[in-house]
Amino acid sequence: MRDRYSSVWIALLGVAVGVLATMLVVRLDANRRELRTKYSDWRKLNLILSSLDENYVDTVDRKAVTDAAVTAALGALDPHSVYMPPVQLEESEAELQGNFDGIGIQFNVPNDTAVVLEVIPGGPSEKIGLQPGDRLLKVDDVNIAGVKYPQDSMVRRMRGLAGTKVTVTVRRGSDVIPFEITRDRIPMHSVDAAFMVNDTTAYLRLSKFARTTASEVAARLSAMPDMKRLIFDLRDNTGGYFDQALLLSDFFLPKGASVVYIEGLHRPRKEYKADGKGAYQNVSLVLLVDEGSASSSEIVAGAIQDNDRGVIVGRRTFGKGLVQEPLYFTDGSGVRLTVARYYTPSGRCIQKPYASEEDYAYDLYNRYAGGEMLSADSIKVDTSAVYYTVAGRKVYGGGGIVPDVFVPIDTTRVSSFYQACNRKATPMRFASAWFDSHKAELQTIDSYSALVRYLDGAGLERAFLAFAASKDGIRPTSSREWAVEKPYLMTQVRALVGRYSKLGDDAFYHMYLAIDNVFEKAMEL
Repeated sequence: MRDRYSSVWIALLGVAVGVLATMLVVRLDANRRELRTKYSDWRKLNLILSSLDENYVDTVDRKAVTDAAVTAALGALDPHSVYMPPVQLEESEAELQGNFDGIGIQFNVPNDTAVVLEVIPGGPSEKIGLQPGDRLLKVDDVNIAGVKYPQDSMVRRMRGLAGTKVTVTVRRGSDVIPFEITRDRIPMHSVDAAFMVNDTTAYLRLSKFARTTASEVAARLSAMPDMKRLIFDLRDNTGGYFDQALLLSDFFLPKGASVVYIEGLHRPRKEYKADGKGAYQNVSLVLLVDEGSASSSEIVAGAIQDNDRGVIVGRRTFGKGLVQEPLYFTDGSGVRLTVARYYTPSGRCIQKPYASEEDYAYDLYNRYAGGEMLSADSIKVDTSAVYYTVAGRKVYGGGGIVPDVFVPIDTTRVSSFYQACNRKATPMRFASAWFDSHKAELQTIDSYSALVRYLDGAGLERAFLAFAASKDGIRPTSSREWAVEKPYLMTQVRALVGRYSKLGDDAFYHMYLAIDNVFEKAMEL
């Protein structure tokens, strides 16, 4: 009986609550007021934000809400209109300006301790006595060694305003040495390497289009007066300043040749042409590109291809052809807003489609899955949009620059030993250990021929295999496997060891080109 009454009571209570809810809705509906809105003047957005202040249950964090609203609004436009908080904007600007405030070292982290690769000449670290091979233990009182400290956090701790001080503690051999360093303005280079491959062919690798890029390239090229042919490597160059792409294209194009044009709803068409003052208009030119070449890299590649000025070798470029203009706010934040599109001289839009956010985000993965990295026949181009170069060659739209000569990714390095070595960074750690015990020899080498002779007689193969076995417990499964992997792994090892010489990255890339199938194809042309 009690249970039956309980059931009745619960049922009646449910009815009462339902009636109360209905009354509440009716009451609200009776007092409902509709705010006049129009999408055309952003009134709805403004009314919502005002309503938060007037009605929200708790205190509103205006900064958090504003940042979230701006990020969401720009996210509804295109993939490259972005909002950047102050710290992110400062880092981005510093990278592109070509200089920043810091201590002036380049390092890598072969295991869980950072090792100094290069001390920038004239920088504060060189003046105070830091050396290549020093292990970074602490920044001020923060331990950064042996604790898997994030590499980007290390960089932030060492950077700071010029004139401020930081104490960096290093291990050099068996000694632990604290260095008090006064930070200063540090130049950042966009040319990774530049050298003569043979008597007439030069190689130059460019990492980004920073504020100083054109002057850097000019200086490095002028140091190679015997150059008759240039292999210009733009792979993995994600772009940067637009004007630097124009200046670089000017180096190679004749007067009046179209470089690029931009156009948008609020930006009338504007075409940029070469001024004819370039010093390298008669140099034979090959550009290396891949799926990591974007923006300014694609402007240069498109200009060279459409003017039939050189040969593009590699794989289809990224496809970033939207023009951003910066907006700055007094709180240190900023917006990069897309205002136009880039078009190559033939009229191709560089930008790949972005109607589907998911397809855009996974585009490079889809290229792998679809076979584009292995076969030119799998490259997706818009054959309905045909364009013509100056010489009348057909080129197609669809996003990015399709190379004149396709080179697939190299899939031959797939043995278990090769993969295990790279998974554990064995070549990098071996090179660091080798430098520790051969520092005096390496630091005297200042010519490539001398470096090659040194490496040829150093017994690196035997030492590397012993290191891999003792430190990482990995060995080739057979002499046949090692015969296949030896050219790849030992070239890596030689390049990484050579990097510790005075030649730095010039030595690294010069060595590494021996196993670079895209460079090999360029040399065959």
